[in-house]
Amino acid sequence: MKYALQTAALATLLLLGAPARALAEESLPGASVESLLTLAKEHNPDYASMRFEAQAATERIAPAGALMDPKFRVEWMDITKAGSQNATLWPSEVGSTQYTLMQDLPWFGKRDLKKNIATQEAQASQGKAQGTWAELAAKVKITHAQRYYLYHTQKLTLELLDLSTQLAKVAQVRYAGGLAMQQDAIRAQLEQTTMQTELVALQGESRQADARLNAILARPGNAALAVPERLRPVPVAARLDADALMARVQQGNPQLFAEDARIKSAELGRDLSLKNRYPDFTLSITPTQMQSRISEWSLMLEVNIPLQQASRRAEEREAQAMLSAAQSRRAATANQVASDLAENLAGLDAAQRTEQLATSSQLPQAEVTFQAALAGYENGKLDFATLLDAQRQVRQARQAQLKAQLEAQMRLAEIEKLLGEEL
Repeated sequence: MKYALQTAALATLLLLGAPARALAEESLPGASVESLLTLAKEHNPDYASMRFEAQAATERIAPAGALMDPKFRVEWMDITKAGSQNATLWPSEVGSTQYTLMQDLPWFGKRDLKKNIATQEAQASQGKAQGTWAELAAKVKITHAQRYYLYHTQKLTLELLDLSTQLAKVAQVRYAGGLAMQQDAIRAQLEQTTMQTELVALQGESRQADARLNAILARPGNAALAVPERLRPVPVAARLDADALMARVQQGNPQLFAEDARIKSAELGRDLSLKNRYPDFTLSITPTQMQSRISEWSLMLEVNIPLQQASRRAEEREAQAMLSAAQSRRAATANQVASDLAENLAGLDAAQRTEQLATSSQLPQAEVTFQAALAGYENGKLDFATLLDAQRQVRQARQAQLKAQLEAQMRLAEIEKLLGEEL
């Protein structure tokens, strides 16, 4: 009766503690990639810095198109009145006082060009921020898939380690009965040691993946993460059409968007350099005060003379070279993006086909082979080496399945990075 009560009390505590553990697990990030992306967008310092840089570039647009601040000048004439008084700066007591208000005016169209250049530079900065987020999101997705792969590989290794322990017991029983050689028991122990070594390596890789993910999320490297529950579904083949995806890449790729903005900025810069052939102006108005009244008004127009034509032609050649460089850089980026898209689509297709083969053919065949080998070993018809080989085939098939899933997720993340959006 006493033990029954203790057992009931322990069961009650376990049931009460289960929701608490589940709640603690749910509060940790890492169970799904969506929660990780949300945290990364909110807390990653690299992406935050790019957003602030884009904001700063946007704030430069208004000043770029504004007039320069006007200037105000005061001149005191004959402050001693031909030596008849001590020097003074009081306007009514000097010979005359001139108040000059001056405004610099650029040649027609220069202000609009400067404003448009700043606008294009802001768009390029926004494209750079979008590219930073696309790359960051790809890292989150890939690391999540790696954590999923490592977690389930560890589970697989533990399951096979338990199976190896059972096989070792069978080998020891057969050896004790004189039905098998001692070498079988030794091989079984060696297989267990090998799996334990691989398990240690997998645990180390898991900790490294957790540290990488925590760094992206701006969390301490050893902060706890939830167990990865699932992978993102891979889109159907109809949504992976190469031509349709290439069209989407041309429209939405952040790198191409930024390069297009830089080309427009360079074109406007070239136009501005041509505008520098023409003079800028300074307009001023000057009222003159004598004693306590304004007695004269003067108007002045000042024009700078663009005589340094050699330097201006050099500036124009520089602007044209910058435009050519931007166009070449855009072409190189477009070629690289197209190549990356084709490569990742091919990799994704190969990964999906590999997973299908592993799931529908390789794994079932390996499991049947192992069961037959186990029965044959127990009946003394097969040796232990054949049984171990059959076990390794099961393991290889399940690992091939997991690796194909990981490869598909990595390729999918790279494709979405090129698109600049989710598939």
